[in-house]
Amino acid sequence: MKISDHIKNAKGKTLFSFEILPPVKGESVQSIFDAIDPLMEFKPPFIDVTYHREEYVYKKRENGLLEKVSTRKRPGTVGICAAMINKYGVDAVPHIICGGFSKEETENALIDLDFLGIDNVLVLRGDAIKSEARFEPDPNGHSYASELLEQVLDLNAGKYLHEEVSRNETDFCIGIAGYPEKHFEAPSLKSDLKYLKMKVDMGAEYIVTQMFFDNQKYFDFVEKCREIGINVPIIPGLKPITGLKQMNVLPSIFHVDLPDDLVDELDKCADNKSAREVGIEWAIQQSKELKEAGVPCLHYYTMSKSQVTRRIAEALF
Repeated sequence: MKISDHIKNAKGKTLFSFEILPPVKGESVQSIFDAIDPLMEFKPPFIDVTYHREEYVYKKRENGLLEKVSTRKRPGTVGICAAMINKYGVDAVPHIICGGFSKEETENALIDLDFLGIDNVLVLRGDAIKSEARFEPDPNGHSYASELLEQVLDLNAGKYLHEEVSRNETDFCIGIAGYPEKHFEAPSLKSDLKYLKMKVDMGAEYIVTQMFFDNQKYFDFVEKCREIGINVPIIPGLKPITGLKQMNVLPSIFHVDLPDDLVDELDKCADNKSAREVGIEWAIQQSKELKEAGVPCLHYYTMSKSQVTRRIAEALF
């Protein structure tokens, strides 16, 4: 079932969903099941499966020169989504990214997803790899999420890259990302919202936000979206803090602010255990306020570590 239909059928009830990471190469699919099992009692209608693009390592050759070699640390999402659907009967939302993929590879992945009956995708540009100062697209790929969105919409209309391919029309429900504190590369929030609206006008059906720790920023973001005619569901994405290092790491990597009250409480913590308790309680209160405000869904970034999210869900669902 499409995400848009899940939200519609909920009739105002706030849904519960979460995101998992593919296992590192060498781990079995059981690691995925171990991350999902503790959260299934809360009846998530869908689960997101992230994708991480390639990275590069340098291997020394016999002549002494270094060879740049592409490597993927985590397997693709198609097989994971298939295994998840088969075991749990829950809808999978694979992330489709620009970085590291040609248009041909993207089309092949989408064809495989369609063949499996997966009709939801979250379209993202993706991040730059560690060795790049800025995002660099594949030479035959997409530079922007809007271009990737257009390719998915083309498939929905039966338009493939090559004429000889069958004109089967896919039927993907397409989600996109939104940034309550703006994307860090955008010159302003107004500019960021302009491009977000462009993608909604193109055909994106829902928005999932970047993590945030101040609900007012989400409420303000939704209000600004509605003012410019963005009327699709806007799902808040939440990540509880689970250790002291995250107080500095999360703002640095994800370009989000932590409220002063949260920082003050974390400053009192002597170890990661006490910081995790602060993070859980903060996320519970965030979630309660958002749920009372009638958000369509509470979406949690679990990093495939489900016990913290389980504690939060137990307090709400």
